[in-house]
Amino acid sequence: MNVSQLTIVETAKLLQDKEFSAVELTRAYLDRIEAVEPKVKALMTVTGEQALTQAKAADEAIAAGQAGMLTGVPVILKDVICTKGIRTTCSSKMLENFIPPYDAGVVERLKARGAVVIGKANMDEFAMGSSTENSAYFTTHNPWDLSRVPGGSSGGSAAAVAAGEAPAALGSDTGGSIRQPASFCSVTGLKPTYGLVSRYGLIAFASSLDQIGPLTKDVADSAVMLNAIAGHDSRDSTSVAQPEEDYFGCLGKSVKGLKLGVPKEYFAQGVTAEVSDAVKAALKVYEELGCNIEECSLPTTAYALAVYYIIAPSEASANLARYDGVKYGFSFKDTQSMWEAMEKTRGIGFGPEVKRRIMLGTYALSAGYYDAWYVKAQRVRTVIRREFDEAFEKYDALITPTAPTVPFKIGEKSADPFSMYLSDICTIPINIAGLPALALQGGFAQGLPIGHQIIGKPFSEKTILNLGHAYQQVTDWHKQQPVI
Repeated sequence: MNVSQLTIVETAKLLQDKEFSAVELTRAYLDRIEAVEPKVKALMTVTGEQALTQAKAADEAIAAGQAGMLTGVPVILKDVICTKGIRTTCSSKMLENFIPPYDAGVVERLKARGAVVIGKANMDEFAMGSSTENSAYFTTHNPWDLSRVPGGSSGGSAAAVAAGEAPAALGSDTGGSIRQPASFCSVTGLKPTYGLVSRYGLIAFASSLDQIGPLTKDVADSAVMLNAIAGHDSRDSTSVAQPEEDYFGCLGKSVKGLKLGVPKEYFAQGVTAEVSDAVKAALKVYEELGCNIEECSLPTTAYALAVYYIIAPSEASANLARYDGVKYGFSFKDTQSMWEAMEKTRGIGFGPEVKRRIMLGTYALSAGYYDAWYVKAQRVRTVIRREFDEAFEKYDALITPTAPTVPFKIGEKSADPFSMYLSDICTIPINIAGLPALALQGGFAQGLPIGHQIIGKPFSEKTILNLGHAYQQVTDWHKQQPVI
């Protein structure tokens, strides 16, 4: 049996039917990682010894009849999520040897359900990038075409799931960092509503935008993962106390009669014809499922990219000020003064993209520019949010492309930051507004993946997951696997 193609739901049944043990399953995935990692390079750290210990405990829980759907299931965590006793680098030289003394809230929740943490995934440094080329260590390769990027910043997480290194992974999404790599690697990616999933233990990039979410093989698995990680956490001041939901149990309901809006601005210049055609083909599927499709307009979308690249770097500038070479992380000590030590520490510890965004943010927050740039961006952010609110008075969900292009070649956009930033043009508005969005596999062009996303109103994860699940019941894009 090729376990690398199994979903969480399939794996849980086979484990509980004693077709294999959690230890055997974990060893099979460790073998898979050993076989494909030299080509894909998705993982920063493989936690084999700890994983086998957790798998043994999972087998004991299964034998005692105390197993849930995640008991014994291997998962991978983006290396921006703190793990007690396991190196957490953010793919940066600044945190090369950082070992957190605690687990992130989502890690606690996964472990409590018996999940097996099998590795930490490579990423763009401090989650700043759209290609995983900004890692300080190595570039992750797209399993569908090893000469192309897997997207970013959760490129390692998406590539690992696509390559069969684990049935599921966690990523973080600040401007599309779960959904864009999900599209590029042909996996399912969910960015939950801001505040639904605890950010405790997530190393911050932009605190008003960051959100943790799952990358999986299909929607049913995303629902299983969301069941595990969603919930209020008093340690995160932005965590929202919502009634407990069963996202997996909501799947399978009829979507007939749902009204879906298609914002015309998301098919504007920059979105290739092959992506547009694939999304339009997906819309026909939703129509056949009984949904009512209607074109709509979100005119302020055009300003979302500019708003994001003021707000996100400003918050990054403040959040990354803590890396001064004094408290923890990399420290350059061979200097004559404290100020020189701090300058050298930050100059060597941070990579070019992180420095670029710190400088952008510091400029936007500086005296004389704060009102003109940061305050104005926040006002436009409010307009964008209101525009979405108005759309959701009429529509149950919105459908758009996830990424404007198919995966691009490694190195193709490295010298052009603006071109790279445009890779997130379809995903950024959702983070600006704090909305949930589900990225789905939606086709291929020249053998390269294309996806679309379902955007919902705040805390409407049940609606968008059910829509995505209905789509996957009548299509098979999510079942296709790359040959590595």
